[in-house]
Amino acid sequence: MRFARHGRPEGLHYNQYTRAELPIRMPANINHRFLRRLRTLGTIEGVSTLVLFGVAMPLKYLAGMPLAVRVAGSIHGGLFIALVVMLVLAIKRVPISRRLAGAGILAAVFPFGPFIMDRWLERVGR
Repeated sequence: MRFARHGRPEGLHYNQYTRAELPIRMPANINHRFLRRLRTLGTIEGVSTLVLFGVAMPLKYLAGMPLAVRVAGSIHGGLFIALVVMLVLAIKRVPISRRLAGAGILAAVFPFGPFIMDRWLERVGR
């Protein structure tokens, strides 16, 4: 499908499509290997969040084992920083938009957020 100078597909009237329905041009050369690694790291970071909140924190407060949070929290913190760095690098390497990278960083703060972000990144790779 060719696009005219005004950004709409040639041969279509402007009122046929809303802005959200217009075909999106994706970059032809997506770095699938980097994207796969980013998605894998996001999944691992998401699991580490659930382990921290679902296993380590109950062990700390219910069983009196503060070391569990120290270990799980340190691992989770390292994975979080690695995910943020990978998302920033993905802006150029995959490429993804800055908005998507920002959404990925924000999603990593919340439990189950990285799993939702994985769905969005899966669409980039198609």
